[in-house]
Amino acid sequence: MGYNPDKPMDGRISDLGPPYYENLFPPVIKANKGKWLWHEILQPGVLMHKSETGDEVYTVRVGFARLASINFIREICDIADKCCDGFLRFTTRNNIEFMVDKKEKVQPLLDELKARKHFPVGGTGAGVTNIVHTQGWVHCHTPATDASGVVKAVMDDLFDYFTSMKLPAQVRIALACCLNMCGAVHASDIAILGIHRKPPMIDNTRITGVCELPLAIASCPLGAVKPDKAMVDGKEIKTVKVTVERCMFCGNCYTMCPAMPLADPEGDGIAILVGGKVSNAKSAPKFSKLVIPFLPNNTPRWPEVVSAIRKILEAYAKDANKYERVGEWAERIGWEKFFEKCDIPFTDKSIDDYRLAYTTWRTTTLFKYTSHIK
Repeated sequence: MGYNPDKPMDGRISDLGPPYYENLFPPVIKANKGKWLWHEILQPGVLMHKSETGDEVYTVRVGFARLASINFIREICDIADKCCDGFLRFTTRNNIEFMVDKKEKVQPLLDELKARKHFPVGGTGAGVTNIVHTQGWVHCHTPATDASGVVKAVMDDLFDYFTSMKLPAQVRIALACCLNMCGAVHASDIAILGIHRKPPMIDNTRITGVCELPLAIASCPLGAVKPDKAMVDGKEIKTVKVTVERCMFCGNCYTMCPAMPLADPEGDGIAILVGGKVSNAKSAPKFSKLVIPFLPNNTPRWPEVVSAIRKILEAYAKDANKYERVGEWAERIGWEKFFEKCDIPFTDKSIDDYRLAYTTWRTTTLFKYTSHIK
């Protein structure tokens, strides 16, 4: 049948792409949308939400590896089919949440998860939530460190804080494998950030064949990439050069031009940032602050990174007030004391002298009314 401009929808296939999300809700969620009154945490990893209709939904949160095989996804679906009428969801921080509508269904679900041995229940309340992370060496083209490997090493060490709720408040940890930051490291309590420390290398033998030079030049946020010429096999070719003093090692040029690789075994490593949060409950949202400028990529277990994060977490657990997030604790005691308590050496690299950094004293819309404001 031909296209009829007067009836553009006639014969049109319109169910392409993912189905409408409300069609995938568990019946109890769909029936009570907008009616939930309150919730409580019954035990680590188990929540109960109460509706104004009297309905309840019980959620069991399970830590998830994010990068998963098809077989593992099928196993998750098998559990949902057996214990949850086929319903489950994934959270933005890489948890699986199995939901049931009756309390008596919770224990059989917990027993099933325990029997399978690799479905840890936790990540709620005053504990360490699952680490949200980027692709790392598995799939990304600009990483300065691995993602899932570092996360595995860190969470193995902090696992007891995932399955319990013994910290002053929740602690969100995030990892981004480079400062293009597909992860949530700008707004997490403890952040692991892959960093490059050397400028891109320029492969003049490939550059004219694989790069649009104007795009490579325009991609640099600091104007460090400039047009240039070079001799290759006795011929003059168009290429680019990098002003090292202006380069901030972001990898944007490599994204546009594969002949400008940035990865380097010695130059690449990890920085640790602390104090970010999205919550608006006790204080305004905060961005993370750099506290450790560089740690090496010592594979496969990244012992320096794991040790540094444990020191920060244990100092926070020992010293912070109840409900106080990591950044709020650091600001209360003073950042100088934070460095002392966490056994972190303070260097000139910890001073924010980035020339485009904000210089205003307040970067939030929150303010207090005072007598001189009409």
